[in-house]
Amino acid sequence: MTEKLKPTLGVFHLWGIAVGLVISGEYFGWSYGWGVAGTLGFLITTLIIATMYTCFIFSFTELTTAIPHAGGPFSYSRKAFGDTGGFIAGIATLIEFVFAPPAIAMAIGAYLNVQFPDLNPKYAAVGAYIIFMGLNIVGVKIAATFELVVTILAVIELLVFVGVVQPSFSFSNFALNGWAGSDHFGLPAFSGIFAAIPFAIWFFLAIEGAAMAAEEAKDPKKTIPRAYIGGILTLVVLAFLVMLFAGGVGDWTKLSNINDPLPQAMKTVVGHNSAWMHMLVWIGLFGLVASFHGIILGYSRQIFALGRAGFLPASLAKLSRFQTPHRAIIAGGVVGILAIFSDSVIEIQGMSLTAAIVTMACFGALLMYIMSMLSLFKLRRSAPDLERSFMAPGYPVVPAIALAIAVICFVSMFYFNPTIGAVFIGFLVLGYIYFLLTHRQRANSLERTSV
Repeated sequence: MTEKLKPTLGVFHLWGIAVGLVISGEYFGWSYGWGVAGTLGFLITTLIIATMYTCFIFSFTELTTAIPHAGGPFSYSRKAFGDTGGFIAGIATLIEFVFAPPAIAMAIGAYLNVQFPDLNPKYAAVGAYIIFMGLNIVGVKIAATFELVVTILAVIELLVFVGVVQPSFSFSNFALNGWAGSDHFGLPAFSGIFAAIPFAIWFFLAIEGAAMAAEEAKDPKKTIPRAYIGGILTLVVLAFLVMLFAGGVGDWTKLSNINDPLPQAMKTVVGHNSAWMHMLVWIGLFGLVASFHGIILGYSRQIFALGRAGFLPASLAKLSRFQTPHRAIIAGGVVGILAIFSDSVIEIQGMSLTAAIVTMACFGALLMYIMSMLSLFKLRRSAPDLERSFMAPGYPVVPAIALAIAVICFVSMFYFNPTIGAVFIGFLVLGYIYFLLTHRQRANSLERTSV
C-alpha cells in the first residue's frame, strides 16, 4: 500500500512554513554579497532576484495547486517530462534542501557564541539538528504550529531591529564605497552584481518548500495560493528593510563576511551590553530556528517522495507511528552534520564554509526553478485538462521572466564559482548513475503510478 501523508495544515500554518523556511535568510548569509558587490551593487542584485522570485511564486503556485504532492518540483517535472525530468528536479531540490540546513545550523551556533563565548558553534549546530529532527518526527501538526509561532516572533524581531537602529540610519553610510566589485577579486563593479547572486537568492531561498507540505494541506487549492502570495510579499519587504538599515548604521564592510550581521549592526548603535542587543540575539534565534526547522520538514518530504517513487531506497519512505517520515528526517540530518565538520578536510574557492554551502544550495535551487518553469509551459500544452484552481497571472510573460532570470543566474554562478559548480555537477552525475541502475526499483516502488 502506498504511504500517504495526512492533510492537517491550514493557510496560516502554510504561510508560517513558507516564510519560516526563508526568514533566516534575513538574519545572515546575505551580507556576504556586500563583500563581492558592495552595498549598491548588491542592492541591484537583490532587485533582480526579488523580481525573479515574485514571478516564480506566482507561476509556481499554479503547479502546486494542480499537483498537491509531497514531491513538489519532483512531481511536477516527472508529470511533464517523465522519470528523467523528475530525477533532475528531484536531485536539484534535494541538494538545495539538504545543504541549506547546515549553513543555518552554523549561524545558530554563531548567535549562541555571542552570548556564550566558550560554546563551540559546531557543537551547538549539532545540538540544533538533534532537537529539531526530534520535533519533526513527533508530528507535522505540532511541527507546523511551532513553525508558525517562531516565524511570527522572527518577523516581529526584524521589525524591532529596524525600529531600534532607524535613528542612526544614514543612506550616506549605506552608499559609502558602495561599488565593491573592483576592490574584490579584481572584478569590475558590474561583474560584482552577478558574483553576488547566490547571496541575494539566500534572502528568498526555499520558499518553494511549502509545496512539499501540500499533501498535508487542508483544501490546498485555496490555502496554498494565499500562503504563497502572502509569504513572498512579506519576505520582499523584510529583505529590503533589513539590508538598508543594517548597512546604513555604520561601517558596512565589518558586516560583509560574518554569520551574525544584525547583532553586530545593532552593537554599533546601542552597545554590547544593551538589553536591545541581548534581545536581538535571543529572539533573533527564532528566525534561524524557523528556517532550520522548516527546511528539515522540507527535505524530509522530498526524500520521502523520492523513496516512495523508487528514486531513492524505498526504506526512506517509511512512516513512523506519528505518521512522519522519520527515516528521511534522520538521513538528511546525517548529511548536514557531516557538512558542518567538512571545513577541516576541504577548502572551496577560498570561501568560508557558510558561503560555500549557501552557494551549493543556490545551484540546486536555480536548477529546480528552471525545471519547474519548463514544466509549467510543458503541462499547459500536454495536460490542458489538468484542474488548475489557480492560473499563473500574466502567462506566458510572468513565468518566462522567472525562467530567463533563473537561467542567467545559473550560468553566472558557474562563471564565478567554477569549483563549487564542478562539485554540483559531480553530485548530479553520481545521482544519474544511481538513477540508471535502479530502473527495477522504480518499477516495484510503493508509488507505482505517476502523479
